[in-house]
Amino acid sequence: MNPLLRIDPADPYPESDGAPMADNTLQFDWIVKIKENLEILFADRPDVFVAGDLFWYPVPDRHIIGPMAPDAMVAFGRPKGPRRSYRQWEEDGIAPQVVFEVLSPSNSAKDLRDQLEFYDTYGVEEYYLYDPERNRLNLWLRQGERLAPIAHLNGWTSPRLGIRFALRPHTLEIFDPAGNPFRSPVELAQRARQAEERATQAEDRAQQAIRATEQERMRAEQLAQRLRALGIDPDAVP
Repeated sequence: MNPLLRIDPADPYPESDGAPMADNTLQFDWIVKIKENLEILFADRPDVFVAGDLFWYPVPDRHIIGPMAPDAMVAFGRPKGPRRSYRQWEEDGIAPQVVFEVLSPSNSAKDLRDQLEFYDTYGVEEYYLYDPERNRLNLWLRQGERLAPIAHLNGWTSPRLGIRFALRPHTLEIFDPAGNPFRSPVELAQRARQAEERATQAEDRAQQAIRATEQERMRAEQLAQRLRALGIDPDAVP
């Protein structure tokens, strides 16, 4: 039985339903990639909260509606920090403005309808649904009071996030506002290691230059001392 169907007075807002975050490695990799790159993108913004697979409770009364756990979500106007769940009434009533879902084979048509209805009802501004197996991206953008599907996505730039989407023949590419592609954690670690190696090499070259300069200074000083021993003013030597 789904534990969320029963309301426990001692724990009315559980943080898990016991289900895994992802059904397969491809879905998991995409969830992590999107969430972690969004974290990096807004690392210097204390008023932007980013989370992945976190239960969002829009209202206190669970008899009205249960939670939804977007694969990734971004809430502008909310501070960073750990949360057991996102309880909207404790977040100044601010709904996450942007949500991402990564499709898995187990998602039913009803699941997708329920997600869209939830995000439509509770104030999401941008809803992205990506199917990595079929390489399909769907987007809904709030227009007035409702989320409306957007037809032309290739080259689309998120109004809220400033990130750009490009559907390639076999994959989706996402670029930050500076044009840098979203990368996997492994790629990010490799680039960080390469940057560290380059910095170390630059430091080594700088130290070598300092040593070479010091050696040249010492040779010049030794030459000056020998000239003085011969009674020659080194400053007078052309």
